[in-house]
Amino acid sequence: MRNAIVSLLALAPFAASQESPGGTVNVYVSLDEEHSRPVLDLFERETGIKVNARYDTEATKTVGMVRLLIEEKGNPQADVYWNNELATTVKLKEHGVLDTYEVPNAASIPMEFKDKDGMWVGFAARGRILIVNTDLVQASEMPTSMWDLTNPKWRGKVCMAKPETGTTAAHCSALFTIDPKRADEYFDKLIANEVVWLKGNAHCMREVAAGRFAFGWTDTDDYTVAKLQGKPVTAVFPDAGPDEVGVLYIPNSLVLVKGAKHRDAGLALINWLLRPETEEMLAKSATAQIPVRPGVPVPDHVRRPDQIGKVMAVDWGRVGREWDKWVGHVQAKFATASAEGGEGSLLAWIVTGVVVVAVGVVVILRRMTATPA
Repeated sequence: MRNAIVSLLALAPFAASQESPGGTVNVYVSLDEEHSRPVLDLFERETGIKVNARYDTEATKTVGMVRLLIEEKGNPQADVYWNNELATTVKLKEHGVLDTYEVPNAASIPMEFKDKDGMWVGFAARGRILIVNTDLVQASEMPTSMWDLTNPKWRGKVCMAKPETGTTAAHCSALFTIDPKRADEYFDKLIANEVVWLKGNAHCMREVAAGRFAFGWTDTDDYTVAKLQGKPVTAVFPDAGPDEVGVLYIPNSLVLVKGAKHRDAGLALINWLLRPETEEMLAKSATAQIPVRPGVPVPDHVRRPDQIGKVMAVDWGRVGREWDKWVGHVQAKFATASAEGGEGSLLAWIVTGVVVVAVGVVVILRRMTATPA
């Protein structure tokens, strides 16, 4: 009883702020605008609180926004950050950008999706999957593992986003924190197999759906967009066997920015976003987010982790702390590959080929227009 009274007293200021609608909240958002804006618009209509949202871009997903929040630490412009993954949220915590908070709707979120210091809460996850073009890949050839991207059979025919931003970078860091030697081997073999590196997960989805690649890495939300558009694609949840590394699920995360100018409105937004109804809304939308709390209704095409098999065991605190180390490590691999005959060598061959063709055309035209002796 004593603990219950203390908890109620702690939440009293928050509850009071909820009684009077109105005000403004500034939120930075890394979840794609097409998916997050309808949710924020509904919040505005239901609460009367005006939302000023700044959305991330696909090319700099999460990294640009995280950099901005760190730069603004002395004079924060955002009250809330809605991150579309979790690793860089931990990074923000390490930089002292986040404030502690407690809201009622966080209580039903499983503990593995909550920071022990009360600085972030995860919700609405996405799975890392292989999107496969069914016109190009027969059922007997269907990939089952991330290692299938290194199979010489698919040399130059598979793609993924460069592991520098967003969920791809989080995936990269997670693999290295689990087994650095094995992760090193994986990226070396990807580069050797001429995997085509694109600027983002949505780009990979579009290229595979268009038939320019057989398969590639993306997230469940991007795959669902292609599937709902009637594209010839299917999803593979790779490495889900009992002796494999498991499928990676990456939740969205919500934080209150330290020094927020609209703290009460920020807490109201966080609490509203953490409702089961928000997870249900995101699950039923085109983004097909996967609820982290049990019992939330989802459509048939949204597959929960317990329907898949093994889930990757991730220490998100470590993934966030070691993000820069491992992402920088992989970037160095790209630079080395280019210098030794990777992307840079390919560009040189293309330029050389264009020059040779141009010279040939000039020679032919001169011969055709030359006056006979």
